[in-house]
Amino acid sequence: MIEEKLNADIKTAMLARDAKKLDALRAMKSVVLLLKTSPEGLTEESATKAFQKEVKKRRETADIYTKQNRTDLAEVEIAQAEVIEAYLPKQLSSEEIKTEVEKIIARVGATSPADMGKVMGASTKALAGKADGKIVSEIVKQLLTK
Repeated sequence: MIEEKLNADIKTAMLARDAKKLDALRAMKSVVLLLKTSPEGLTEESATKAFQKEVKKRRETADIYTKQNRTDLAEVEIAQAEVIEAYLPKQLSSEEIKTEVEKIIARVGATSPADMGKVMGASTKALAGKADGKIVSEIVKQLLTK
């Protein structure tokens, strides 16, 4: 399913002569092909994880380029990250993440920062693909140190 959508989008980008979008789509197709040959196989979940890694890599690379005053290269990375993000599920806002984490804290009975491992384990599973792990970690830390 994801592969057919990617192929159709690649064709559309080629016809529109959109080189920047085409580069990102081809990178995504490469990831999909690697997933198809991997032991875990190509599933929606594995594709989402792989695409999230690709977005994270591009954002980090863009930060490095920005620090080195190479905004031309940083813009390319950010543009590719935005194309890939379009294939990911909608990310939760900080308030939505906080609400979900509060429910998880209540469910696992966490009361102190010592329980962070339990909360993070449950949060990672519950919010997989919907929230950045770094943001979730910060919110969990914040809520448990109150």
